[in-house]
Amino acid sequence: MVFPLFFMKICFISLGCDKNLVDTEMMMGMLSERGHELVSDETLADVAVVNTCSFISDAKAESINTLIRMERLKENGTLKGIIAAGCLAERYSDDIRRELSGVDVLIGTMAIDEIVNAVSLIEEGITEKTAETSDKKHVFLKPINGLLVYGKKRIVSTGGHFAYLKIAEGCDKHCTYCAIPSFRGKFRSVPMEVLAGEAKTLSENGVKELILVAQETTLYGKDIYGEKSLVKLLQELSKIDGIVMIRLLYCYPEEITDDLIEEIASNKKICKYIDMPIQHASDAILKRMGRLTTRADLLHVIKRLRDNVPGICIRTTLITGFPGETKKDFNELMSFVKEVRFDRLGVFTYSKEEGTGAALMKKQIPAFIKKARKNRIMRIQQAIAFENAEAEIGRELTVMVEGKLPDESEDKNNVYACRTYKDAPDVDGLLFLNTRRELVTGDICIAHVTGANNYDLVGVMNDEFTE
Repeated sequence: MVFPLFFMKICFISLGCDKNLVDTEMMMGMLSERGHELVSDETLADVAVVNTCSFISDAKAESINTLIRMERLKENGTLKGIIAAGCLAERYSDDIRRELSGVDVLIGTMAIDEIVNAVSLIEEGITEKTAETSDKKHVFLKPINGLLVYGKKRIVSTGGHFAYLKIAEGCDKHCTYCAIPSFRGKFRSVPMEVLAGEAKTLSENGVKELILVAQETTLYGKDIYGEKSLVKLLQELSKIDGIVMIRLLYCYPEEITDDLIEEIASNKKICKYIDMPIQHASDAILKRMGRLTTRADLLHVIKRLRDNVPGICIRTTLITGFPGETKKDFNELMSFVKEVRFDRLGVFTYSKEEGTGAALMKKQIPAFIKKARKNRIMRIQQAIAFENAEAEIGRELTVMVEGKLPDESEDKNNVYACRTYKDAPDVDGLLFLNTRRELVTGDICIAHVTGANNYDLVGVMNDEFTE
């Protein structure tokens, strides 16, 4: 253990997914407990910690460019040290040490509990780039299938009214396009009592909405309890006072059970919302992807959800341009999107990731075709989304306030950005609420929807609505 010589100002830059953000918040908590000061501006910091992502090529480029930007700040004397953490640091540690000389310490995905030691190394000045110190003692890597880091104090960075709860790490699916198991390890659940304790602490600190995340939430508990235990976890979390909404992300369609559907339908605290990445709808492509569903399976689970949970919002993600995707395969995908009419949908172009089965497949699709196919899907979905938004006019919806918009009008109304149960943070739309009242972030109220603006809704407080 290296003990700190003095307290430093630390700036965190968290890239990639919300699961990465939970790791960032735990590292922030560990440093805060140590007495270090957290700042949001890297130009005011002594040390910058970049929690990197390497899921797809665009994410890797963003991570590398951010590290290069931090190196420039270090060169002009603004920063004293740079720490690269997370997926890129785990996956490409040797490359980073060789190519990015300004990065002082690397922390792998399973070693985030070394963040205090990493900062202490910079404090002591022993990570200057010399031949003597450029070895692995400044790279904290632990077995990717080793012990999970959980139960640490977190500094919630999402505003305090909602928080992500990471219920598991890693993945056992081994989809042919995905490299995540190679740097996040196999699927491992966080014990239920730990999650309940963390959720209780979050609630005591003002969190009202829990958003459950993992590489795959639907398999929760199978590794440690011998059976899928997501329903039991939801029931335990629902007992916590102060938690009024629980949202489910990353539910694999083949793992959605009747028990889970019934829990979503009957439990008032669970949002009637499910994020269910399907990636494609052509049986041929699904098979090449290593997915465990067919088009018929997908239609069946969607029907079960909609029949049993009236008003459920289904979000999904798709990949265009997977190796071998023919015009016929793509036409099947387009027809599926038109038929199902997903409430929320995102599209990625296929990213060729080294170390994956798909990277070795023949018939790789040119980038311009991948992008053109993505744009065609998005145009189809845009029309569906706009029609869905128009259909909300006249309804009354419970909303959570996200923040107040700048007052630029001459009338006396305030305008607040809000989320409905159909809107997960950062990926879905908003409802803009007009009201004479003064509200604060995290307030929950009823809005009468009066209009739609593309993906977003407009409304007023229900008791202020007049024809």
